[in-house]
Amino acid sequence: MITSSLVSIVLLVSTFGAAFDPLKHSGNASPYFDAPTLPGLGSETPAGCVVDQAAYFVRHGSRYPEPGSFIGWQDLFWKIQNATFIAHGPLTFLPTWNLPVDNVDHQPLFLSSTGAQESFDLGVELRKRYEFTTGGGNFTAWSAGEQRVVDTATYFLRGYLSDGNYLSDPSLNRGHLVVLPDSLTADQAINATNGTFADSLTPSASCPPYTVFSNNGSVAASTFRATYQNRTAARINSFLQGNLTFDATDIGVMQDLCGFGFEINGDRRFCDIFTDEEWLDYEYGDDLNYYYGSGPGNPISAVTGYPWIKAISDLFEVGLNNTVSNGTLTPPPLIMGFSHDNNLPPLVSALELWNDTILSLTQRDTNPLRQFRSGHLVAFRGYLALERLTCSTPRPDLDNSGIFHQAGVLGGAVVNSNDTAVASPNISSTTIPKLYVRVRANNAPIPVPSCSSGPGQTCPLAQFIEKVNGPLANSAGDFMEVCGLANVTGPGVSGISGNGSSVRFLTTKGDGTEIIVGLN
Repeated sequence: MITSSLVSIVLLVSTFGAAFDPLKHSGNASPYFDAPTLPGLGSETPAGCVVDQAAYFVRHGSRYPEPGSFIGWQDLFWKIQNATFIAHGPLTFLPTWNLPVDNVDHQPLFLSSTGAQESFDLGVELRKRYEFTTGGGNFTAWSAGEQRVVDTATYFLRGYLSDGNYLSDPSLNRGHLVVLPDSLTADQAINATNGTFADSLTPSASCPPYTVFSNNGSVAASTFRATYQNRTAARINSFLQGNLTFDATDIGVMQDLCGFGFEINGDRRFCDIFTDEEWLDYEYGDDLNYYYGSGPGNPISAVTGYPWIKAISDLFEVGLNNTVSNGTLTPPPLIMGFSHDNNLPPLVSALELWNDTILSLTQRDTNPLRQFRSGHLVAFRGYLALERLTCSTPRPDLDNSGIFHQAGVLGGAVVNSNDTAVASPNISSTTIPKLYVRVRANNAPIPVPSCSSGPGQTCPLAQFIEKVNGPLANSAGDFMEVCGLANVTGPGVSGISGNGSSVRFLTTKGDGTEIIVGLN
């Protein structure tokens, strides 16, 4: 039995590591990294199990700053350039530091080269991990409408399909990307002809109560940041002589520039300015922003994440190469959806994960067992994934077994090694296949509460479906009703698939705009 103190030590080591890395404590500004796993729970597929279906909901890759944030970068740059000072210690680079954006018209808000690489790498990784697609096979993915999201999905497809050379045959090895319209507000839906509410990869945009509560995230983060940023500024200013003085606002910008600077051009110098404790404070501010803004601390969060969870649960129930009742499209065994950071925490809320802690607004929660950490979910190219596993338990009466191979037949079968009739051994059912579901966040498996009796703490599929259709559905509520949209009328109200509370784009032909991703 593992004691709680031992678990704390193991988690502390795995989370913070021997060498502290600020890039793994930069919240939503972190480049992608695999989240640490729980003690005794590896990221590999459990022995005796095979993943036969998987669904990924992915944030776009690393990008340049949003225009509003870039203004803060410019203010910091000109504050430094307009001052006369002597810098010491970790600030000696400031006189020569320049903005990492050199084309204002084409870079802010869009994907960086790091984001392109992260996306391409994910395609290669999942092609190898699951081996769902044979040579020359085509592949379809779904994307929200913003260009940085479309670009992420495009680079993913190029990585996933970087296998062989099919340029001479345009019917083979092609990526199909379905670009979905972003969800509409009620006012927009009244006049829209091709609108959507829950039936998209950005459902929270349609839910006014969610937006009201989401503002609590930035308020909570600001409240906490006020407890450390002035103190940090005073420490940083001790390395300066002259008329350059940094304030709390500057501290926020400089810590942002650690992750963004690295992602844009590999510059880590802002990472080296701050202490480990100051990085943990920065990370915690981001945790508060997402926990109370779009995660379990937002009481409307679950209803915006539930439709996607329900859609995947239904597809896992009907199984591989099947679609739901009245479906007109059969999705691939690997379902890929690309969206934004704020659309990931609602999935956690809908599954009732990481919701056992109320995070303090005035003091950093130092418990290494604390589950909700924003960088473990919404780092650039972060994701939440569901996997359906087929697991076989060996029969207890076949302890002494071998693998029989028939000449000319690919594959083998388990037999009792005591069977000497090699030409025609007695092959009977040697395993009992069962179905399970596993959740991953940034590659780390996450046990589903009260549903983890399977191999590797997976959830039995039947129990998972019952949980999704019962307790989780009741907790989340109906999207149209909770979001106050039930009485809204207009051509765009019902969503592009005819049901404003459900995700149906995965099983309905014609949803979104389909484009072919070129590989040359």
